Amino acid sequence: MKVGIVPINVSVRGHEDIIALVTKAEEVGLESLWTFEHTIVPVEYKSRYPYSPQGKMGATPETVFVDPLIALSFAAAHSKTLKLATGVNILPQANPLLLAKQAASIDFVSQGRLLLGLGTGWLREEYEALGTPFERRGARFDDYIVAMKKIWSGEVVEHQSEYLRWTNFKSFPLPVQRPHPPLIIGGSTKPAVRRVVQHGQGWFIPGSSPDQLRKQIAEMHAVCHEHGRDPAEIELTAMWPYAMMPDVLPRYEELGIARVVVMITALGTSNPIEGLEKLGNHLAKR
Repeated sequence: MKVGIVPINVSVRGHEDIIALVTKAEEVGLESLWTFEHTIVPVEYKSRYPYSPQGKMGATPETVFVDPLIALSFAAAHSKTLKLATGVNILPQANPLLLAKQAASIDFVSQGRLLLGLGTGWLREEYEALGTPFERRGARFDDYIVAMKKIWSGEVVEHQSEYLRWTNFKSFPLPVQRPHPPLIIGGSTKPAVRRVVQHGQGWFIPGSSPDQLRKQIAEMHAVCHEHGRDPAEIELTAMWPYAMMPDVLPRYEELGIARVVVMITALGTSNPIEGLEKLGNHLAKR
């Protein structure tokens, strides 16, 4: 079982916090570092956060969100083996050409360690602040994925669509991982699962209960059957509420979960470095 932590870029006091998290995570043998993305946190918002009964995310407008790609570049410079993952970046509100360039560059400088997690997002107010339409974000996601893969191919890019007008250019460096870094698509809605099957090498599943995960995975298998995709080609990542469910990993493994990600707040201590040490000792005894 691969194990990662999330987020290394939120509520940090400075670069020393990130270095400490990265160093300890690598020392105790974790596989990956993950980030969250919010460019802004509105003072008030009508959008409903889908992963909380209250419909609100657990962040105030003053919460520090270091840009995920900058945080991962910094982490790459202070680590040797850890995978560097976005969990997840909101693709339709980004410039896909710039994001493809940034992703290729991080994979290049880290010698092939990027895991590119992508989603459609839920916060209309953030889209509006960035000047991108919230409507039809799913269709833009699909189009951007196809277009970005052309950039990573190394061939002359030609992509004409409702959203993009790209012609007669190349972009280097190419990602070290070929044909591109693994695309790990997040979300639990039916359209999100369809995007996992059509575009992804991995699925970041929001659920953590084994019963909930079993149902979600069965739904994904059904979509794979519809599209002629082998479910074994899709690497499954789930959240692990470590402090609450320390002994649940065998059940995850039975479900075919390949990776679990532990929230820093789920380490069971206010000191994340001590929590990572405890987590490492727990994993070493398995």
